[in-house]
Amino acid sequence: MTDENPLPRRAAFATLVAAIALLLFWLTWRALAPLNGPPLNGWEALILLAVALTTPWTALSAANSIVGLALLLGTRDPPAAVLPALRRARIGRPDSITAIAVCIRNEAMEAVLPPLGTLLRGLAEAGAADRFRLWLLSDTQDPAIAAAEEAAIAAFAAAHPGRVHYRRRTDNTGYKAGNVMDFLDHHVTDEAFFITLDADSVMTPAAVLRLVSIMEAEPKLAIVQQLIVGRPATAAFPRLFQFGMRAGMRSWATGQAWWQLDSGPYWGHNAIIRVAPFRDHAKLEPLPDGSRILSHDMVESVRLQAAGWAVRCLPAEDGSMEANPPAMPEFMRRDERWGAGNMQYFRLFGLPGMTGLGRLQLVQAILLFLGAPLYAAILLLAAGNAMTGGGAGTPMGALALAVFAHALCYFSPKLSGYAQALIRRDVAATYGGRCAFARGAAAEIVFMQLFEPLSTLNKAIFLLTLPFGARTGWAPQNRADRGIGWGDATRLLWRHTVIGVVLTGCFASVSVAALLMALPFTVGMVLAIPLCVLSADPRASAWLRERGIASTPEELRTAP
Repeated sequence: MTDENPLPRRAAFATLVAAIALLLFWLTWRALAPLNGPPLNGWEALILLAVALTTPWTALSAANSIVGLALLLGTRDPPAAVLPALRRARIGRPDSITAIAVCIRNEAMEAVLPPLGTLLRGLAEAGAADRFRLWLLSDTQDPAIAAAEEAAIAAFAAAHPGRVHYRRRTDNTGYKAGNVMDFLDHHVTDEAFFITLDADSVMTPAAVLRLVSIMEAEPKLAIVQQLIVGRPATAAFPRLFQFGMRAGMRSWATGQAWWQLDSGPYWGHNAIIRVAPFRDHAKLEPLPDGSRILSHDMVESVRLQAAGWAVRCLPAEDGSMEANPPAMPEFMRRDERWGAGNMQYFRLFGLPGMTGLGRLQLVQAILLFLGAPLYAAILLLAAGNAMTGGGAGTPMGALALAVFAHALCYFSPKLSGYAQALIRRDVAATYGGRCAFARGAAAEIVFMQLFEPLSTLNKAIFLLTLPFGARTGWAPQNRADRGIGWGDATRLLWRHTVIGVVLTGCFASVSVAALLMALPFTVGMVLAIPLCVLSADPRASAWLRERGIASTPEELRTAP
């Protein structure tokens, strides 16, 4: 599809990634094996090996953010700069019919249906009511929940006659991917496209019409994935988390779209898909052991690319939202589900028809989670090295520089997004101005400095136990704000707390310098239980809201 030659871009990007990776590794080598110092011991050799395995992901993060920030600051219209079809799009009444497919399973319909009603009314006001058909695709198995679901949807359909359709499967074979493919095989008629939404997705009529116009402007596009940001949240945990996530995704997605071009990502929802190629090429068969592919979206994207279709990312955040987990336990369970799904990708590299870049995308998805046990191993090895006297000759200044450089690159997408907002007055204005934005950024950085090592440890524990049968299941998500009791938090996080206390004690027994170096990585583990409880406490949420900390542009626009 693209007129751009991808090879120069990808070569330049690969060079940037390699340069950052080599610099990070050299800084670590210089700290652990200084000139005229003692040779590497076994602990340090293993640390270097773990660093070498984590560095590609860290360097990729930094390179994406550097390119993304350059585009965000240096181009008038960054989304159009990385998706030229946006310039050719004629936004208005579409010529094609589009299905809006919403996957539901055991959902609270009073939360699902109102945003869909707003979307349908907006499309009607735009004169495009007959161009869209809303389908609610249910995998609900519980009879009582299904009865309530059917009643709620029947009332909703009566308010939008002829525009709402409902189908419930008697089994959920293939999970969400199977739900969507069953819909395409048995219910789609003359629809050229379908837009996938999750139960907590929100899209505006303008965003939907823009996606359709892009597909109509470029016939070789199979998927256009819009950027997804968090819906305005009341709970403290999602409010802080998604503030940073939004900034990070803005720079990451823009940079990645620049070099991936037609080989972009699919995240499973808030995207538009061309029906025919998806139905022909994206059907997912069971794995050799009979299990189903869980993290289906990236595999579907890769298969479409292998068949010669283009998959593009639209790094525009306006009009596309989802709800993030309301508290720490739900966030950790979601990460575990994603981690279990991404680890299946090890079994997909040999499938026929895979492109080199497609395999690279699967590698990226694996590294996103495989880094967790490696980072945990680095911390444990460092503690062992310190306790056995191996770090006595380590220059602390060089070590601090190496640690800071790795952290800077790891968090660079988020920091780049913050930099863009603070530099550009128009972006900061949507958050209430630079001062308000800076308050939100500072609060998020403090919170995530505590939470990120804890989250990494949790993923490491899960992935290390996954081969031995650890499972969280692909169960419905809890989407409701709720407080967390001290007993529940303790049952969930006592192991994390013990590990944090033991590691902190190990480093403290060596030296004050070792303790200070380790605290940024262990204090969140030590405080895991109160952090879980307080970040779900309604009083913490109220405190943040009253001070306008981590407010979203959508929240500010709808504030009285």
